[in-house]
Amino acid sequence: MKASGIDCYLIPTSDFHDSEYISGFFRAREYFSGFSGSAGTLVVLQDEAALFTDGRYFIQAGKQLEGSGIELMKIGEPEVPTLNEYLEQKLSQGQSLGFDGRVVKARSAGEYEEILEKKLGHLIWDQDLAQGIWKERPKLEHHPVSILGEDYSGESAASKISRLREKMKEEEATMHILTSLDDIAWLLNIRGNDVVHCPVMLAYAVITMEELLLFAEESACSEEVRGYFAENGISLRPYDDFYGYVSNIYDESLLVCLDRINCRVKKELGDEVEILDQPNPTSLMKAVKNPVEMENLRKSHLKDGIAVTHFMYWLKKNIDKFPMTEISAAEQLEAFRRQQEGFLEPSFETICAYGPNGAIVHYSATPENYADLKPEGLLVVNSGGHYPEGTTDITRTFALGALTADMKKHFTLVLRAMLNLKNTRFLQGCRGLNLDVRAREVLWEYGLDYKHGTGHGVGYLLNVHEGPNGFRWRLLEHEENAELEEGMVTTDEPGLYIEGSHGIRIENELLCRKGEENEYGQFMYFEDLTCVPIDLDAVDNAYLEAKDKERLNAYHRQVYEKLSPYFEGDELTWLKEATREI
Repeated sequence: MKASGIDCYLIPTSDFHDSEYISGFFRAREYFSGFSGSAGTLVVLQDEAALFTDGRYFIQAGKQLEGSGIELMKIGEPEVPTLNEYLEQKLSQGQSLGFDGRVVKARSAGEYEEILEKKLGHLIWDQDLAQGIWKERPKLEHHPVSILGEDYSGESAASKISRLREKMKEEEATMHILTSLDDIAWLLNIRGNDVVHCPVMLAYAVITMEELLLFAEESACSEEVRGYFAENGISLRPYDDFYGYVSNIYDESLLVCLDRINCRVKKELGDEVEILDQPNPTSLMKAVKNPVEMENLRKSHLKDGIAVTHFMYWLKKNIDKFPMTEISAAEQLEAFRRQQEGFLEPSFETICAYGPNGAIVHYSATPENYADLKPEGLLVVNSGGHYPEGTTDITRTFALGALTADMKKHFTLVLRAMLNLKNTRFLQGCRGLNLDVRAREVLWEYGLDYKHGTGHGVGYLLNVHEGPNGFRWRLLEHEENAELEEGMVTTDEPGLYIEGSHGIRIENELLCRKGEENEYGQFMYFEDLTCVPIDLDAVDNAYLEAKDKERLNAYHRQVYEKLSPYFEGDELTWLKEATREI
């Protein structure tokens, strides 16, 4: 830092494309801090350091930072400064703030510059200090690219590009830059394997009214793919040529989202460029699934439901017969998924958390740190898969044996919260912000809560976490808060986490649909995509109202109807009992 003239250095959790999940090359924050969660920013000063992360990781980060000298900053907690407030407090007059501008959002960098201007300091945005220190840093990987046919995408790349250009016209933009990998994959109907758990390729795209330039690893594109690009007016350029191209952009009205491009992109642009800061049009386009995608999603969730239900049966029947661990259980679940036709890979790293580990929202078992499963208590399993027909995300909490009264009470409250939200009818124009309370109010009545959103959008054979739709109880700047439209897929996943004791989360994916339209407007409702029993062994009927029982029974009738043709013998008998009316 001293040699580079840097007084304070930031290491966020990101890659060049603002991806949620990142490959090994970009895990600098984990390398320097020891914290392995998927979200967080490390701030390093000359004589101190701090790590900012959210409520999902408070417990995990506290354990992993112990003894490191790095202060844990719990985002959103009382008296905990925001990252910007912390920088303003810690930076002295005339000091500098540095980072690798390729992994910091342009909007965030602009906010840091405002802080520095007040202090007569300066920004150093082109320093990747990890490169000189991290001697065994993994290399960037580029894997083969594939084409997603219209029988899965439901719309040609040509049509999507045309729609995008129409939106550019509306915004009076002459050029649009996309650096977010899921937007590029969706727009061009291509998929890759360059980011763990996300079927995308490392690439940048520049769209004008006349051409579309794709900056990607050329060796990853077969002759078939190159021919497909040519047919669709896509010019392939080397991945590493992108920033050189950007530095030569002048006199353009450039449509970009400053939350989705990195600082270096903005810094390389000529002063003459007019920046139109708007959300990427593709963000909303890809969130609204077309009829082909919706029908395919039902198929993917049926496959996934069969796999997870096989796992539930296996778990229940064998928990007291042979040793199991969090790791072996997760491996068995993946094995059941791999039996399903077309299964590609998990959509994220499976969270299989037993007992007190269930209270760690994004817990990850490792060969060095895992729990043995016992025929008692609760097991939280959050998992999902990628299929050609779509992406799944499901959480179930299983009773492995005897439960305490509090465990059953808490499970039942979370179940009621999930049922409340998924059965909501609402007028078109509502946002997730309007509906989140439908889940959370059940817990609030008991003075309980959970420190994460109630749900997020899900991509189609893309990112398992996808905006702009989601369920949040409070508005956070630049967070998902789009109007809920027919075709949007959003998870419904309330939870409850009792540190040192247990955790509970129950999650279904919901497809937004149009209901009746009358003099009051267009009503909307949610269609269940997830098709897996909810563990009745953990339910305390004393905390269920009549409408809750009705909703649960209706869901289980649906589950049995869809799954029963795929089960036989003892499994079918068990399935009937697992979906019984209460």
